[in-house]
Amino acid sequence: MIHAAEEGGAGILFPIWQEMLVGAIAFGLLCFVLMKFVFPRMEKTFEARVDAIEGGIERAERAQEEANQTLQEYRQKLAAAQDEAAAIRDEARATAEAGKEEILVSAREEANRIIAAGHAQAEASRQQLIRELRSEVGNLAVDLAGKIIGQRLAGDADTTATVDQFLAEIADETAETSGAR
Repeated sequence: MIHAAEEGGAGILFPIWQEMLVGAIAFGLLCFVLMKFVFPRMEKTFEARVDAIEGGIERAERAQEEANQTLQEYRQKLAAAQDEAAAIRDEARATAEAGKEEILVSAREEANRIIAAGHAQAEASRQQLIRELRSEVGNLAVDLAGKIIGQRLAGDADTTATVDQFLAEIADETAETSGAR
């Protein structure tokens, strides 16, 4: 391989020229093969990787844009749904208020009807009692007058008419006294 110079220089090494020539040719062949076959393939592989990375970035950006657009649509739909829910709640409240008012009006009408019926029934009972009391008072007055006079006055039509006239006068005086207050 390497020969030491025999003359003159101790320890200086000189390569053999044939080895240098074979090494240079082998290096040239290696460079040719690398430049012709390996580097173009490596370049294609690098370009494919760059395209894949850039395409991946572009796809990721598109996916991000689509996600943002979908999020925006979701937010709009959510806002619309919230507005619709608020409108439904307001409508339900208004319907409930209207129903409440209807029920109150109906209850008031029913109460007024019951009160009017009660007043009418009370007035009818009052009139019934007045008639019964007049009859009873008239009979008692006739019996009392008969005991005072000593004769029986019952059954006499004139006596009954007199008692009725007397009671009517008392009722008129009572009504005038009540009206004057």
